[in-house]
Amino acid sequence: MGEPFHNIENVIKAADILVDEQGLHFSPRKVTVSTSGLVPQLKRFLHESKCALAVSLNATTDEVRNWIMPINRKYKLSFLLETLREELKFKNNYKVLFEYVMLAGINDSIEDAKRLIDLVKGIPCKINLISFNPHCGSQFRPSSDEKMIEFRNILAEGGCIVFMRFSRGDDQMAACGQLGKPGSSRAPLLRVPEQFRVALNLGV
Repeated sequence: MGEPFHNIENVIKAADILVDEQGLHFSPRKVTVSTSGLVPQLKRFLHESKCALAVSLNATTDEVRNWIMPINRKYKLSFLLETLREELKFKNNYKVLFEYVMLAGINDSIEDAKRLIDLVKGIPCKINLISFNPHCGSQFRPSSDEKMIEFRNILAEGGCIVFMRFSRGDDQMAACGQLGKPGSSRAPLLRVPEQFRVALNLGV
């Protein structure tokens, strides 16, 4: 559906309706808006909405996040995380959810897990480890269940609140990111950093 905060006015309005007594009267904790990390809009959402926030992190270095999430070229990891660290000082009993899609050989190393622990220090948060769902045109592969469990255990031992979300429906191409029939079209691909070419079976 795209980036919600590109339509921040209507997203905040819709979220308000969902939790209002005269609307659908959902608990604000049951309504979560997910963003790739548009910092100005993120700050506005935290100030104006009672609803929960999820941030797609997916990497522990700017190099990797610049590649797989080009928004990072505008809003670097340090800027994004420091903004959250500062803004959440003023919200009681509020935890941001960090979404982390695990890509084999790209962001699932022990070093990544240790960096992630350091990155989120001082931020009230939960971390959701998500299995990647392969689809046509993607060069990425999902991390193994064993690798996800190892990654989870390192985070938990580091004091993080962490959950795992394994794939459902990928055998029918109906999992998250797969909806619709697989086709032969390919999305534009960004340049692959040299050290990850082997992980994607591209050679060197």
